[in-house]
Amino acid sequence: MKRLLLLLLICRPVLGADLQLGIIGTDTSHAIAFTKAFNGTPGPNHVEGARVVAAFKGGSHDVESSYTRVDKFAEQLSTEWKVEFVDEIVQLCPKVDAILLESVDGRTHLEQARQAFACGKPVFIDKPLASTLEDAREIARLARETGVPWFSSSSLRWSEIATSMRYEDALGALTWGPGPTEPHHYLDLSWYAIHPIETLYTLMGPGCVEVTRTAGKTGDVIVGRWKDGRLGTVRVLPETWEYGAVVFRPKSVEQSRSDMAHSYIPMLREIVKFFRTGTPPVPNEETLEIFAFMDAAQRSKEQGGKTVKLR
Repeated sequence: MKRLLLLLLICRPVLGADLQLGIIGTDTSHAIAFTKAFNGTPGPNHVEGARVVAAFKGGSHDVESSYTRVDKFAEQLSTEWKVEFVDEIVQLCPKVDAILLESVDGRTHLEQARQAFACGKPVFIDKPLASTLEDAREIARLARETGVPWFSSSSLRWSEIATSMRYEDALGALTWGPGPTEPHHYLDLSWYAIHPIETLYTLMGPGCVEVTRTAGKTGDVIVGRWKDGRLGTVRVLPETWEYGAVVFRPKSVEQSRSDMAHSYIPMLREIVKFFRTGTPPVPNEETLEIFAFMDAAQRSKEQGGKTVKLR
């Protein structure tokens, strides 16, 4: 208890002052987009209350979307936004109030989170939280052990689709979205299909007990059965970058419009609130269930479409 109270005192930002944020991993466009939102000029796309001041470059030599972009984005952060770069994650600790773990390669997140938690500062971990269910659970265990608050989420949780179509009387839901994969990530859905999956969980809530995945040339269909008997379905589409949803209610069927908005800004505002309060907007348990859902879907695929229970 004394250790937790000490960490909270260390983490507590000065009320009214901008939070000083550090980035781990500059190999994703999110590092640029988030910094622009925090550090940019006031306006509808500006997020108040925080500034990115320091970063650790990171990068992965075997993931193309990492090694082809990490230096370019680091240079942009340094020259355009005057972000200070450090050689080791531990050097971020005295410079920042909170940490954005942005590395595009989910395999690096466990070790980077281990070092970030040692700073005793709250941490947001961008998607994918990890590349396996085991790593995701170990990240959660380390956070509990160190008493550091954390959360991870897709920005689609705060999209107009997710926020305008949440109904308490939902009998089931169908979501869809793109699903490119990355060969080094065992949970292939975690790389990009995490977005429609997180949308499904936003509409359905947690409570899935088993999953069936059918793979096809025109996309994969993942059907989850919730403990109350409801069914939630995700369709992963290889040839589109659109997102959508259908929610089944007792007396109506609600379908999303094609022009519904999606922006990083609502999520970034939630991140700032989280950094100040230590209370995650998405329960850690739900995030871990989403990974158990993807893990069950992966095992179902490997078993030729058999129904698999969540571990």
